[in-house]
Amino acid sequence: MAVVPVAVGTASAYGETDLIWWRVGAALIVSLALQVATNFVNDYADGERGTDTDRVGPLRLVGSGLATAREVKLAALAAFGIAGIAGAALAFAVGPELFVVGIAAMVAAWAYTGGPNPYGYLGLGELFVFVFFGLVATVGSTYVQTESVTALSVVVSIPVGLLSVALLVINNLRDIPGDTASGKRTLAVRLGDRRTRLLYVGLMVAIALGVVATAGFRWPALLGLVGLLAAIAPIRTVVGGATGPALIPVLGANGRVQLATGLGLTIGLVLGA
Repeated sequence: MAVVPVAVGTASAYGETDLIWWRVGAALIVSLALQVATNFVNDYADGERGTDTDRVGPLRLVGSGLATAREVKLAALAAFGIAGIAGAALAFAVGPELFVVGIAAMVAAWAYTGGPNPYGYLGLGELFVFVFFGLVATVGSTYVQTESVTALSVVVSIPVGLLSVALLVINNLRDIPGDTASGKRTLAVRLGDRRTRLLYVGLMVAIALGVVATAGFRWPALLGLVGLLAAIAPIRTVVGGATGPALIPVLGANGRVQLATGLGLTIGLVLGA
């Protein structure tokens, strides 16, 4: 989720300007640090609320007692600090508008499960993941190079964002029973089991269409479709009705789909420049 949008966004800028490599590194640090911070906030906030007590997936630090809520909160703040430092360097080099984008991303990362009314508990998690790990991260990675919003970066950010959404959909599909019991109204809980599975399949179709649309700008971007071949196995598992722990391998498989598709898009965009 963190690496793919930066790689694809940078590839979108390739050929439009001479790449400034330290900016690539800084963008990657920001993206990775924000993802780490978000995960720590999730761990801290869910642990505090007790929603990780009967967790189906891998153990969480607070919920399992491996770390205190205070320790995990401090780890989240440290990750935010790292993102802030790298982001500030980009903002000073590119423009103050990046400060606004960075602050918005941090607020979104915290408010996903933190605060009194976390939007992740209201079924809005997928929307914000699409915006920040798709549109913002991809277009932003192009912007720090070209200092402009390009049509190509906007179009390619759509399949990139949907890849991250698909990962969250699987995670929440697995957790429907526990989330329902704890009052966590994720999109999967609201849609129900069957419609969430259909949503996952629909996302994969939409991702393929997004890759094709990107090829309208640079045709070698069709290489991204090769990466989507890896989606066949997880789609079969999801459609086959796997539940609980049986869905954990699908998360890993979806990560490989995301990486392979992102790699195909990155290579294709560079070749087509």
